[in-house]
Amino acid sequence: MSLEQQIMADLKTAMLAKDEKALRALRAIKAAIILAKTSEGAGGEIKPEEEIKLLQKLIKQRKDSLEIYQQQNRSDLAEKEQDEINVIEKFLPKQMGPEELKGILEKIVAETGASSMADIGKVMGVATKQLAGKADGKTINVIVKELLSK
Repeated sequence: MSLEQQIMADLKTAMLAKDEKALRALRAIKAAIILAKTSEGAGGEIKPEEEIKLLQKLIKQRKDSLEIYQQQNRSDLAEKEQDEINVIEKFLPKQMGPEELKGILEKIVAETGASSMADIGKVMGVATKQLAGKADGKTINVIVKELLSK
């Protein structure tokens, strides 16, 4: 079942259950899918890896908003963003834990021969391709910087 079909099925379920939190998030995903399908060059089809990028982008947007709302002590809005993040994350592959991620990144650093912060671009390029959908780019960046600063 494609992401779009899964979203539509979950949307119907959420409507019947009158689950406002899920409805908000699912409608946002549906809108993003429609936008991606109608954009130039998409040809009405979205590849699975593009679906993952789309979901990660939606989560990143919500995390950024969540951070701002928390800084401004807007717990009501922050709670809505967190609810949407929780719903969207259900459609992503299982995210790697920090220890597992660090182990893989250490291998990538060794394979690329990176030894200083000047090589961060080389490592990040390989890491983001290899770990697409399995880890957040921000988390990858933090761990890579930590490994290269040793």
